[in-house]
Amino acid sequence: STSSDRALTAVRQDDNYRIGYRDKLAVQVFRHAELSQTVSVNPNGTINLFRLPEPVVAVCKTMRQLAIDIADAYRKDYLKNPEVNIVPVEQMSQTLAVMGAVEKPGNFFVNRRVHLLELLAMAGGPSKEAGSRVLVARTGSNSDCQQALAPSSDPDSDKVGLYDFRIRDLQEGKHSFMMQPGDIVSVLEADLVFVYGNVNEQGQVVMKQPMTLTQAIASAKGIKPATKKDKVRIIRQKPGTLEREEIIVNLVAIDKRKAEDPYLLPN
Repeated sequence: STSSDRALTAVRQDDNYRIGYRDKLAVQVFRHAELSQTVSVNPNGTINLFRLPEPVVAVCKTMRQLAIDIADAYRKDYLKNPEVNIVPVEQMSQTLAVMGAVEKPGNFFVNRRVHLLELLAMAGGPSKEAGSRVLVARTGSNSDCQQALAPSSDPDSDKVGLYDFRIRDLQEGKHSFMMQPGDIVSVLEADLVFVYGNVNEQGQVVMKQPMTLTQAIASAKGIKPATKKDKVRIIRQKPGTLEREEIIVNLVAIDKRKAEDPYLLPN
């Protein structure tokens, strides 16, 4: 309506942001400084304002929607043509957490949807200890809003669950994963494999990307003369158990392209 339009100032807020339960808001009523105040959203989702007998529901509304509702409430019994503006002071309900091998782990408060890669940049990017994988735990929005958020190009990005990405795939645009409030991002440290025996440099090899057997041997500076290339052992722990299995690999067959160069698992 025309009266509702007059309740808005020229400052336009992001309509994708929905007010949450822990947010703190500055309510500005123009030409009525005595009514302007900073309020926190109550546990029941409302805010209490000067001269209004009833609290106003704030949670799950945009700033523009709340400004209209407050103006309507003041217009009903108190002011003729109120003009209201809402400014977010602390947007505590829209948190994203980044942990693990990043330069600046912590909680990040956002008022718009951000891409996973953009969030990693906010956290300073992967640290030197980072590997190739990043996990996203989606627990669902903590604002309990059925939000009409901007659609994501990834059809799975709105589902609750655990997501596993390769950092390089994100950088190359192979995945476009949009974050939601409450998401927890964990950048995993690089995995290790251990090379020992008849190689020139025994020890652990950092596996920042998927690594094959021959790549691991090359990282150990290659094999020594008189090595039994047809009997290279891979000792691997069976996933989810304490048992180990032994795999015999023929390097000669791999060199002649008669056998696959196996990818190694961590540890």
